[in-house]
Amino acid sequence: MSFLLKPFCAVGALVSVLSAGPALAQSQADQLAVVYQSGRNQLGILTYCNEKGHIGADVVEIQKKMLGLIPAPADKSGGDAAEAQGKKGTIAMMGVTQDIEAIAKAQNASAATYCKQIGDVVKQAGAALPK
Repeated sequence: MSFLLKPFCAVGALVSVLSAGPALAQSQADQLAVVYQSGRNQLGILTYCNEKGHIGADVVEIQKKMLGLIPAPADKSGGDAAEAQGKKGTIAMMGVTQDIEAIAKAQNASAATYCKQIGDVVKQAGAALPK
């Protein structure tokens, strides 16, 4: 799936969901749960990348701040599972899972390069956060 080949950002997905308007009102809670799980997975991925020495802890902290902007569902078990997958180096989005190493290999790159790309996207998004 090509959407997994680019770094992802859960906050961007949240903005899309919230700006979609009343047509999505009945499924907005479900969509917010998906965004929350994606954000938690991304937190796990960033933790994985940090533990491998590919990004700094500052990026993990930015992701935590951004995750705080997403309303958490009453049942956080999906987010817990998504974050655990991320900590193992697995991106899990919309029912599709892909290992960072496999993604990097498909791009003729390294996991370090992929982690840096994700980190750069998070830093850019984090720059817009209130201080």
